[in-house]
Amino acid sequence: MDRNEVVLVGRLSAAVEEHPLPNGDTVTKWRVIVRRRRHRRGAAMTDSIPCVTFNPETAEVVRNLKPRDYIEVSGSFRCRVFGPSTAKIWRYEVEVNTAQPAGADLPSPTPQTAPTPLAEANLPHPTQPPTDPLTTLIPPQVHYLAPAS
Repeated sequence: MDRNEVVLVGRLSAAVEEHPLPNGDTVTKWRVIVRRRRHRRGAAMTDSIPCVTFNPETAEVVRNLKPRDYIEVSGSFRCRVFGPSTAKIWRYEVEVNTAQPAGADLPSPTPQTAPTPLAEANLPHPTQPPTDPLTTLIPPQVHYLAPAS
């Protein structure tokens, strides 16, 4: 038996968009950011998954959330085809049946801090051995660029 069921738990990426349709219905669109497992190089990667709903109750739940709030959605994976027969555009999205704020047991997003200028980053001098294993991943500061010959 075939099944098309999708469950996503992630963060709302931005404010919800609503578009009225010619038949009087409204389509509500948003994106859910879902973290992948650690990438093989150690960098965290994410997917931004487009979601839509035609259900007013589901749309109300999503409208009441702020960007970066955690959300759990369930629905079906859809492929929509737009455009004239000579230039079709294929879009993939999750058509959401239910949405709810995700539980408080999820980790809160890390607060974003302003980037520190390299001069104030307290990095060791390139001739000194690094004391922190993360400092080995930071390239040394370049004060000037040599002219190309």
